[in-house]
Amino acid sequence: MGVVVKVSPEWLPPARNLECFLPSAVALSLQISSAEMDSTGQNNLKRNKSEKKLLRKQIKARNTLMRHEGIECVSHTTKSLVVANGGLGNGVNRHQLLRLVEECGLVEALLMPPNKPYSFMKYGSTEEAKKAYDTLNGKEITLEDSNQNVTLYVNFVEKVHWEDIIPISLPPGLMMVEELVSPEEEQKMLESIDWTENEVIQNAQKSLKHRRVKHFGYEFRYDNNNVDKDKPLHGGLPGICSMLLEKCLKQGYIKHKPDQLTINQYEPGQGIPPHIDTHSAFEDEITSLSLGAEIVMDFKHPDGRTVAVMLPQRSLLVMTGESRYLWTHGITPRKFDIVHASERQKVGSVTPDVGDLTLNRRGTRTSFTFRKVRRSPCNCIYPSVCDSQQGHQREEAPSFHDSETEAPKLEQEYVHKVYEEIATHFSSTRHSPWPQIVEFLRTLPKGSIVADIGCGNGKYLGINKDLYMIGCDRSQNLVDICGEKKFQAFVCDALSVPVRNSSCDACISIAVIHHFSTAERRLAAVCELARLLRPGGKALIYVWAMEQEYNKQKSKYLKEMRASKGKEEEINTDVAWGLFCDQTHDNGSQDSACSDQILNDSKDKGSNAKQVINSKLPVHTNRTSFHSQDVLVPWHLKGGTNKKGEYAKVLQLPAGSKELQEFSPVFHRYYHVFCEGELEAACKTLDCIRIQKSYYDQGNWCVVLEKQ
Repeated sequence: MGVVVKVSPEWLPPARNLECFLPSAVALSLQISSAEMDSTGQNNLKRNKSEKKLLRKQIKARNTLMRHEGIECVSHTTKSLVVANGGLGNGVNRHQLLRLVEECGLVEALLMPPNKPYSFMKYGSTEEAKKAYDTLNGKEITLEDSNQNVTLYVNFVEKVHWEDIIPISLPPGLMMVEELVSPEEEQKMLESIDWTENEVIQNAQKSLKHRRVKHFGYEFRYDNNNVDKDKPLHGGLPGICSMLLEKCLKQGYIKHKPDQLTINQYEPGQGIPPHIDTHSAFEDEITSLSLGAEIVMDFKHPDGRTVAVMLPQRSLLVMTGESRYLWTHGITPRKFDIVHASERQKVGSVTPDVGDLTLNRRGTRTSFTFRKVRRSPCNCIYPSVCDSQQGHQREEAPSFHDSETEAPKLEQEYVHKVYEEIATHFSSTRHSPWPQIVEFLRTLPKGSIVADIGCGNGKYLGINKDLYMIGCDRSQNLVDICGEKKFQAFVCDALSVPVRNSSCDACISIAVIHHFSTAERRLAAVCELARLLRPGGKALIYVWAMEQEYNKQKSKYLKEMRASKGKEEEINTDVAWGLFCDQTHDNGSQDSACSDQILNDSKDKGSNAKQVINSKLPVHTNRTSFHSQDVLVPWHLKGGTNKKGEYAKVLQLPAGSKELQEFSPVFHRYYHVFCEGELEAACKTLDCIRIQKSYYDQGNWCVVLEKQ
């Protein structure tokens, strides 16, 4: 049975009643005679210190659950408990936790919400629950899957209610075939791949940084996400695939014999960005055979619906129709998948049934993906995502994400240059700190050394006068603004900060990492933060979320969509907090139509319109939901220059005039917006850090990391 967790409300007890949370050992220690105290005084003192520390940690866990998750704990004993740090989001699997909690009594239910750092359990009696409360509080366990240590903190909650969850259907047109090949056939196919051979055709075999890939029949080109139909590769498809394809045709799994094959090998922690296979390149049927290991593939509809699909080992995935043409599919880079714990479902969609979820360690998976090259334009019924019908290629992920040499060029053109141009205007919209970042900085110990990596105009450098804060940014103009404010800041790249190892007590990275255009470079940015931290140091990371509507609540970024109409674009849209300036009216439309007009009319008038067209990245419409993870976001530059004194001239220009477009160019910044769980998954690939907490904050995914 699927469940949605709802915890009954119960206000936190006043501070004077917190003694009810003390372990029983504290009450017993109060009864020790004075003579016994003389002989065991030092031991009691040590024990009392550890118990007080445990109590502080427990109360902190209660407050964190209340503040970030709305889970309210109670002071009296109940049958139900919440276990902080005992969730799937911490890397705790169901089998390990269940064995642990069953030592205290009969467990009627163990609920583990996906990607959350806590779980719920219900015992048959309050006595058993009290035993678990006393036994598990402060207990350190070693995770079976990663050998990392976590400490559990337990609190009572009222009855945990749940509702039935309707099973999630597979995307239309998607079919799964289990055990298409035998283990012996699987082994032969894996052994037939020679990853070391030197192909005659240049680029026929590539070792991409994030996975190994090999092409047969036709080479799939990552520079344009297409194939050269006039240049077939020598040898065609491997002979070992012939019997397999004949079997698929005979059984009716496919209608056309493929003539192109791509073999990908994924090590644990590797993945592929969400994408739609190019319509003009291939026919309707796309099939993928999973060998070596099972994996979860994520499908997403343009309206935001998502389906996680388990691809078992030796199974065949067939995509046709809507699932092939409209839904994106991808593999999140992580070492563990969230799957059903029971044996009853090992294939198909993974329903978010919190009563039956656990972690599954990934193995090395090799996929054989078969396609048939298209010889005529695509005329599918999905023109909004069809490159044949749009006259240009629409890609969910940019073609240069598979090239580490192209990534810096992309970022230089669509990140670094843009921020240099818009620095003054950008800084004028950056004045209100975000509350939870302020809270993080104010809770750091006095005298802490803190680095703000990607500090912008230094908005956070002066928040806490008790800290020694330094900032750095890639933009010289933004660093100059920090200097004008008397802040300590310098110019550098976030991937190479000229600061000694383990020299910082804390780091913050706010709205920075989403500007890196490959998964490897985003992970490298996290690694650099970890390098700067001393052991025990903390880092706070914010990235823009693809989910601008979460838990049925729209972010302020979306809520301001109507209010923003008729006003100048003054917000850096990587910040979904809606810190809008409203003193200036619009001097031109800011929707996508206006952007297109400027792109078409402009030649070289201070904007980067030409490069936007050439980049083949979708241009996002401001204050709307995202339909792609990799996008260009428009910035309507007020004043058209960083020079002071020309601002008033712009205000006098008539709306929609050619002169206004010249003085108010549209710049485009590259973003990779993060899906739920993507940031945590990247962080978990690093053994030197652990995730203290993760949360969603008004259109941003956020994590707090601690260096081990």
